[in-house]
Amino acid sequence: MASSVTFDMRQPVDFAIIGSGSAGGIIAKELSTAGFNVVVFEQGPYRKAQDFTHDEYSVLFNSELLGGGPRISGQTFRQYASETAESPVEQPIRYAQTVGGSSVHFTANFWRLRPVDFNERSLLGSISGTNFADWPISYEELEPYYTRVDWEIGISGAPGPYDAPRSKPFPMPPLPIKSSGVLLEKAAKALGLQAQVEPHAILSQPHNGRAACIKCGYCMFFGCEVGAKSSTLAAVIPAAEASGHCEIRADSAVFRIETDEKGRASEVLYYDADGNEQAQKVKAVIVSANGAETSRLMLMSASERHPDGLANSSGFVGRNLMFNAHSAGDGVFEQPLNDYKGAQVSRIIHEFYESDEKRGFYGGGGIDSRPLWSATPIFHALMGMPPDVPRWGKAFKDEIAHNFTRQMSIVGSTTSLALDRNNITLDPANTDQWGRPSMRLTYRDHDDDLAMAKFLQDRAMELFDAAGATKAWRHPIHPTDGGEHLLGTCRMGDDPSTSVVDRYHRSHDVPNLFICDGSSFVTSGRGQPTMTIMALAFRAAHHIKIAASAGEI
Repeated sequence: MASSVTFDMRQPVDFAIIGSGSAGGIIAKELSTAGFNVVVFEQGPYRKAQDFTHDEYSVLFNSELLGGGPRISGQTFRQYASETAESPVEQPIRYAQTVGGSSVHFTANFWRLRPVDFNERSLLGSISGTNFADWPISYEELEPYYTRVDWEIGISGAPGPYDAPRSKPFPMPPLPIKSSGVLLEKAAKALGLQAQVEPHAILSQPHNGRAACIKCGYCMFFGCEVGAKSSTLAAVIPAAEASGHCEIRADSAVFRIETDEKGRASEVLYYDADGNEQAQKVKAVIVSANGAETSRLMLMSASERHPDGLANSSGFVGRNLMFNAHSAGDGVFEQPLNDYKGAQVSRIIHEFYESDEKRGFYGGGGIDSRPLWSATPIFHALMGMPPDVPRWGKAFKDEIAHNFTRQMSIVGSTTSLALDRNNITLDPANTDQWGRPSMRLTYRDHDDDLAMAKFLQDRAMELFDAAGATKAWRHPIHPTDGGEHLLGTCRMGDDPSTSVVDRYHRSHDVPNLFICDGSSFVTSGRGQPTMTIMALAFRAAHHIKIAASAGEI
């Protein structure tokens, strides 16, 4: 049962947590169940499982879970700093605004990073023009917390030949294999590759009091009506509220963190549901708002003591944004696949995960098969049609009807190199619905990441041929104009001159300020960051509890 606790805004709470998603929700549960009083600020509403729908038009095209799109957020985009940023039709920085954050609408493919991801700079050397660096922690340090994600958040899967070492088996068997998975296995075998089980943050059987997946197929971009998707909304926020020490303060848009005369975070300023300015006194602040919103908040919290933004003496706040590059091809088969049913992905190929100098460029990644845009009918009609088909009329309708049950995609997911030019800044000309400076995205993929995306797409076309597709086509690879994986903008590190937080997520500049979300990443991984965000959150909470109990915060 949810707690009805409401904390006095004029009395300092132990922790204010900004953001309720993959990191914030976990940290809230960990701290509140340990007896600390916690207020979680979420700028979106508090939707429950019964509030989620399969309304494709509202969710995908009216950005229902994303806060309404760029006409509301005011977000702008440009490729280079020399250009004037413009307002695009589609929101460039995409994340759910709802309790549970983007863990509510994620596709729920859940890879661990591998040991190589944490020390790749040492293994490969520098890459000119980039901020390529090692993490301050190792896979071995994070592994126990990956295991906690498996068991406490709820992950279904089976070990594969290319997985990182694990200390405990998966708590649940994998979700059933789909037609796209069977075809990927067949094609991989023909090409001397191996397709392995894709792990999911979706329950294949009842777990921790939650229901199993009903295979409705509305996973990517949609909330789960039965709570089978392992969002923080479903998996940990109920326990946080039941502790009696956690208030979820939804519809609360934070716009500033104030510091006192000692340079410590002292107050969180926010707009309530009616647009009124409010303030919550705090003993400590944890920012888990995502890799874009977190850096915006740090920049908005500039002061005389912190002229370039809070926690930004290094100048690294907002820099090194990484999206993960992707590529895709589509194929049509003679017999119906009905791949729109169930979770998106059931099999993945990981032979190309590590960087290989023989390719002539940096990067690695995974190749999976899924319905992608052919999971839902409107998206299929607009995004999934072959390029040689008319965009209207009988031929268009016939192709839609024929392909919808017979089509699948093969997707490549790869790296993003950390670059100064890829960043989040405050837009000088636009504001969002609360009057806060809008986020200005400046982003142009590194050429190596685009080359790796094409390498994976080339393999995808070979796989379509080996799988027996009657028709297959590529989707053009070009520099991205936005994304959902918001990584690297407040990176962790041992050197305060080149990082924003230390190895325990404590700000180098402000001793009672912590940052933990995708912004903490040093490298991008190969395409699925959310499980690592959750593992970092369990680890950060562990060390924050120790420090707080010792009076060190």
